[in-house]
Amino acid sequence: MPEKVEMAKILDNWTEARRGDSSVPIEESTWRFWRKRRYVVGVLAFFGFFVSYVLRVNLSVAIVKMTANRTLTDDSSGQGAEFEWDSRLRGLVLSSFFYGYMSTQLLGGWLASRVGGKRVFGFGIAVTALFSVVSPPIARCSVYLFVAVRIVEGICEGVTYPCIHAIWANWAPPLERSKLATLAFSGSFVGTVFAMPVCGTMAERLGWPSVFYGSGAVGLLWYVLWTILVRDHPDDDPRISRAELEYIKYTLGSSKNERVSHPWTAMLLSPAVWAIVAAHFSENWGFYTMLTQLPTFVSDVLDFELEKAGLLSALPYLVMALVLQLSGQLADNLRSRNVCSTTQVRKIFNCGAFVCQTIFMACTAYTLTPVAAVTCITIAVGLGGFAWSGFSVNYLDIAPKHASVIMGIGQTVATLPGILSPLITGYIVRNKTPEEWQKVFLISSAVYFIGALIFGIFASGEKQPWAVSGNEVDGNQEAQIISLHCRNEQD
Repeated sequence: MPEKVEMAKILDNWTEARRGDSSVPIEESTWRFWRKRRYVVGVLAFFGFFVSYVLRVNLSVAIVKMTANRTLTDDSSGQGAEFEWDSRLRGLVLSSFFYGYMSTQLLGGWLASRVGGKRVFGFGIAVTALFSVVSPPIARCSVYLFVAVRIVEGICEGVTYPCIHAIWANWAPPLERSKLATLAFSGSFVGTVFAMPVCGTMAERLGWPSVFYGSGAVGLLWYVLWTILVRDHPDDDPRISRAELEYIKYTLGSSKNERVSHPWTAMLLSPAVWAIVAAHFSENWGFYTMLTQLPTFVSDVLDFELEKAGLLSALPYLVMALVLQLSGQLADNLRSRNVCSTTQVRKIFNCGAFVCQTIFMACTAYTLTPVAAVTCITIAVGLGGFAWSGFSVNYLDIAPKHASVIMGIGQTVATLPGILSPLITGYIVRNKTPEEWQKVFLISSAVYFIGALIFGIFASGEKQPWAVSGNEVDGNQEAQIISLHCRNEQD
């Protein structure tokens, strides 16, 4: 009963605002996304993640050229590689980014809730881009200095994922969380799609240093646009329409100056939180394994040249980016039409994807022929787009005000695969045989299956009791009432 009374008050306030001022219309329905500032924020966040993953993936592609035997056309009198790194040292170099990346996840979420997601997100990517520009001379100076630079880059990029939820807590109406969050997150996979073939071509034709110079320059350019066009809160955006501002404020029911106090004990003891963390870990294990090792696998086992290896390695992430957009729209549609509850949507999307990924990763282990392997990997990685509409948005479902901090916890744990997977692969794959790679794929398959079980049992799509303040109502119910009310008036 108290919830119904509170929601009735919200609805009355919305109606009164429109009656008292005819200049406050129902938000315009238009395909021109740039008229809605929350979608402008979403598009720029998309390109932010795009750049961040180009900066992350560049080494995975460049290292193939850096450690390959050189020919006379490389202006070298010898045939040795420029960097004589064995498989273990390559594993250390590839995983070094994630040592730093893991260390600032929770800090990024906490800082974003204090100083604003815009500043933290932009700063993290800008500094990473700057270090990318200076990477080639440092790599030639010392491999250990290069490892140190990659760790610093990881420290700076570690803040990006958690702090984006601090932005969505202010900008994303509850029934648009899936589409806005997945729009931004899909930039990661489009960036991977772009980086794999483009960085491969640049490394082959312009030399591996061009990969680092080019990606760093793009990152710095994005930072300038982000700083100019994005604000932390809709109230601070001079370009937002009054209708959109009112719609966001009423659906979120939040105050710009509200100070968030995090219930640490309740968060850390919540099964719903740890279900998301387990799913995040599982998805990242398969993702990071492919992200760091796929170019090498395609080159070693399938025997493709670097340019073709980069193109084939990008294919799974292209499928994932497309699936992610579809899944975000579908998830919000199922929720807004009351076809499924939020909990059901999250579990169906996440567990369904994980089960399919389990099957196709296992199939890859036993079909190490070029066509079959690329097909299975593409399907397995691509279906992860549905999982991201499950666990990644679920942070906002259970505790929107605390989502940046909880995602910081999740990202910390989910970064461990970025460290462990390259190291384990380096120890397993010593002779570059199909049998060695078979073990790598079977491990990923098992991790997906365990993640599906945990999320299916313990996950929830409802706002948790410890996340609701005294005068706050459930965001999904609130948004559904206002949305329905607006549609009825239009009719």
